[in-house]
Amino acid sequence: MRIPSKILITGGAGFIGSNLCEYFLDQGHEVVCLDNFATGHRHNLTECIKDPKFTLIEGDIRNLADCQHAVEGADYVLHQAALGSVPRSINDPITSNDVNVSGFLNMLIASRDAKVKRFVYAASSSTYGDSESLPKVEDVIGKPLSPYAITKYVNELYADIFSKTYGLETIGLRYFNVFGRKQDPNGAYAAVIPKFVMQLMKHESPVINGDGNYSRDFTYIDNVIQMNALALATRNPDAVNTVYNTAFGDRNTLNNLVAYLKEYLSEFDAAIAEVPIVHGPNRAGDIPHSLASIEKAKTLLGYDPQFSIKQGLKEAVKWYWNNLR
Repeated sequence: MRIPSKILITGGAGFIGSNLCEYFLDQGHEVVCLDNFATGHRHNLTECIKDPKFTLIEGDIRNLADCQHAVEGADYVLHQAALGSVPRSINDPITSNDVNVSGFLNMLIASRDAKVKRFVYAASSSTYGDSESLPKVEDVIGKPLSPYAITKYVNELYADIFSKTYGLETIGLRYFNVFGRKQDPNGAYAAVIPKFVMQLMKHESPVINGDGNYSRDFTYIDNVIQMNALALATRNPDAVNTVYNTAFGDRNTLNNLVAYLKEYLSEFDAAIAEVPIVHGPNRAGDIPHSLASIEKAKTLLGYDPQFSIKQGLKEAVKWYWNNLR
């Protein structure tokens, strides 16, 4: 987008949302962040708040009035707000549904009524469920394996209906195991990479669920930013009102992941190379293997991810070392 626009980013104080806020401010756009700080952090917005083009609205997507206030005058919406985590949804499916489904519907209604140009939202690779086919192709999905996965699939169904019924342009981005700067290492539902990094920096043994041979398409944050930017900018009519895998298109086992983390962290602290790894039971609701086909995004959006897992981990480890010790 060459012309400066007003972009609402829900969940803008979170890991992905705050990175998107910084990026679009740097690109000269006006950015509004809506967040209730349930999982996001004010410190993620330290740089953004200094920018006169940035507005922070503390509110909840479960409240339609908050959504309507936040979207007022916006050209585009990047909907990142959600309660993530498969285990969290298993422990508390009602709250996950309230936020991820009812909150999502509120944002669609508010965006429709405000006549935003496009609604780009965070979908999830969990939508592939029990489908065993690899690589994951957008139009082949299985049955969801967790309440979280159900909520993210319902998002896609609602977005499709709003496109067809109300003419609201939507694009869903199925994120695959995103990692990078600002990802929270704390809390019961912390993502695996920052959690392992924190443990290794303390010389504590990371616990891998299962034998470590489950594999994931780990995706660095800058690849995700590129996809969001492309989804907002595309003028290809065939590229909207659909969903895209947002990934690098390669998979690594958890054992590989920990080996890379130990290698890169040991450049800062040699003792980390000797920290032993512990294996625990498999986690309920987890899919064994995940690998994205990114051909659709390449063809329709011009997606060209720049960071492999190794390149991304090197960048992330430097950030963790400098900011999380």
